[in-house]
Amino acid sequence: MGRLFLCWLTLLLPLAPLSAETLTVYSARSEELIKPLFDLYEKQTGHSIQYTTDKAKGLLRRLKAEGRHSPADLLITVDAGNLWFAANQGVLAEVESEILQRNIPAYLRDPENRWFGLSVRARTIIYNSHKVDQDDLISYERLADSQWQGRLCLRTSKKVYNHSLVAMLINRHGARKTEDIIRGWVANLARQPMSSDVAVMAAIENGICDIGIVNSYYFGRLQKQNPGTHLALFWPAIEHNGVHVNVSGAGVTRYAPHREQAIRFLEWLSSEQAQHLLARLNMEYPVHPQVAPSDLVRSWGAFDADTSNLSQAGKLQKYAVRLMQRAGYR
Repeated sequence: MGRLFLCWLTLLLPLAPLSAETLTVYSARSEELIKPLFDLYEKQTGHSIQYTTDKAKGLLRRLKAEGRHSPADLLITVDAGNLWFAANQGVLAEVESEILQRNIPAYLRDPENRWFGLSVRARTIIYNSHKVDQDDLISYERLADSQWQGRLCLRTSKKVYNHSLVAMLINRHGARKTEDIIRGWVANLARQPMSSDVAVMAAIENGICDIGIVNSYYFGRLQKQNPGTHLALFWPAIEHNGVHVNVSGAGVTRYAPHREQAIRFLEWLSSEQAQHLLARLNMEYPVHPQVAPSDLVRSWGAFDADTSNLSQAGKLQKYAVRLMQRAGYR
């Protein structure tokens, strides 16, 4: 009986380290954008990763419902507003890491170290190069000028990307001036706000409008489908407060079963190797200052980002939503 027990115990022991080293990730990023990273990390470290994908709101509800019994070690999601909200709902833990501090600029991470940007998307001005002279373009604010009346297309105000953009305008200008800007945008619309950035670009290509605001990676997808497109990106200069940027990012969950391993994985995601892969997969910009974007993204030209800390996109988001409603931006 004793020998049988020892044999049984011997068979079980090798399984314990594998179970302890399996990380669980909840991700609001789609599988094709994150699985290659998980696969590479598994290959390099031997640590396995299991993951669940869902919308950001669904994952947050799940984490709150699971509480201290959650199996999740890491939450990955898009937009600083979503990351800020998750942190302030108490589902993310503070992480002290010299590696993360070194690899990720301060404005792209939470001041309290609860979330960290992993890739940057620029939400910038897009225009029809056959109808708009680039010299006439200045800034987001100047899209409220009368010269753009009947020429502007925008995505619906219901999307978090626009919540964050307007929140950062409030951070820069205050509520009163920002509301005037948004009212100007609404007055210049060629048609009612659209469901997606893709629809905005299609409307510009089809002559419905001449100018809009989109996330840069949507333009990258368009270029791959239609290399001859006459649409182009415009980068507001730093003297006009620069380009509005946002992030996809991650945080270690409050009750992470494998906290230290989750931190190591998060640090790895900020490494040069992982940043190269992440930027190529997403057509976004690396957060790591020493990593260059992909060739396609680099072809759009360099820009100066607004370096206000992105936590403001979360703190001011509810005010942004109310302001857009008052201004008639639907």
